[in-house]
Amino acid sequence: MNPLLPIRHFVPDTEARVMPDGRLYLYGSYDISRETTYCSDILHVFSTDDLVHWTDHGAALRSQDIPWASEGHLLYAPDCIYQDGTYYLYFCMTGSYEGVAISDSPAGPFHHPVPITPADRDSIDPAVFIDTDGQAYYFWGQFHLRGSKLNPDMITLDVSTLNTCIIDEKNHGFHEGISIRKRNGIYYLLYTDISRGKATCISYAMSDSPLGPYKKGGVIIDNINCDPNTWNNHGCMAEYKGQWYVFYHRSSQNSKFNRRVCIEPIFFDERGYIAEVPMTSQGAEPPLSAGVPISAALACQMMHGLFISPAADNTTEILSHATNGSWAAYRYLSFDAPKSFSITAAAAINGGTVEIWADSLLLGSCLVTPTGGWDIYRTFRCPLTPVTGVKTLYLVFRGNDLKRRLMDVKEFCFYGDCGSGNAD
Repeated sequence: MNPLLPIRHFVPDTEARVMPDGRLYLYGSYDISRETTYCSDILHVFSTDDLVHWTDHGAALRSQDIPWASEGHLLYAPDCIYQDGTYYLYFCMTGSYEGVAISDSPAGPFHHPVPITPADRDSIDPAVFIDTDGQAYYFWGQFHLRGSKLNPDMITLDVSTLNTCIIDEKNHGFHEGISIRKRNGIYYLLYTDISRGKATCISYAMSDSPLGPYKKGGVIIDNINCDPNTWNNHGCMAEYKGQWYVFYHRSSQNSKFNRRVCIEPIFFDERGYIAEVPMTSQGAEPPLSAGVPISAALACQMMHGLFISPAADNTTEILSHATNGSWAAYRYLSFDAPKSFSITAAAAINGGTVEIWADSLLLGSCLVTPTGGWDIYRTFRCPLTPVTGVKTLYLVFRGNDLKRRLMDVKEFCFYGDCGSGNAD
């Protein structure tokens, strides 16, 4: 389900790669919870064989390992590729440093970093691609995308092939965050797209040649409304066990900095175009069962002030700062005619009413009265109109005080009780 990794890991800007051992590896930046800056001075690598259970392989590279970069610079948006027995980790840093380090393992650690010239100190967000004929390509840049062939050493660029404007912001909405894949003879550039006003979309362009020309295909996913302060998106697409997925990130904690990787299946039409998909709570897994307690922090979209925040114990998360008119979406839930609803919430002063909607059907309303503090949770119950099938669940918050925070929510359940403490 989404987010993809355990909640202690904030990994945006991801590249997903199936390596020779058959496992899928994630390479990305590493945000620090509650910090107010993008990324950090460390890169982690994660891997899986089922998209559900993930291994954290620990620190793969640290900025202190980069001898030619200035002290204190942060690591951004890596990519990794395997070639002739060696794994190459391409990375960038604040200051527009770009380089590559090597390892004999897809999990690292990566060592012997060297700069990529002329990309080093030119821009950010490297991406690498090896075509079916064995030729490697390197891409980088913001606002206008640069790219060229890599020489056989996988370190230096064949500048005779350099294209300094493969796509750009004016014609394609290209902001940053490039990734490249090939499917059925079509080359796909995925990138952060600013065409809708904020850099929240991952879009794609298509070509019959790695270095273009490319024609914009459309938006794959937009993370708008994942958090009040979301700003950017960055990811890739990858095929794993016969299914293609888009990997992207969402912000949390009412911040554009605390970002985490998410996943959605994607589908192609007969011409190779990709349909835009919505953000979901389920991700690559089946719909969430309404028969078990559901964390309120699994909301995939929120409006009017709501955001996901760490709980007081820092080991769980809550849906925080509900005000009058706020709503949260959970996509998708599988219902089997529940007749009751329980919600575990904290309300320091006002409380309010929670409306429970399945798609466009109002199932019921649950009254939440003041609990005495933001760290004091109680469970409240109400009857429901039964519904069956797979639906989007909406929790809509109502209250008499139009401006003040009404409640925070820890979890909710159908069919029975959830949570602890006194119940109304």
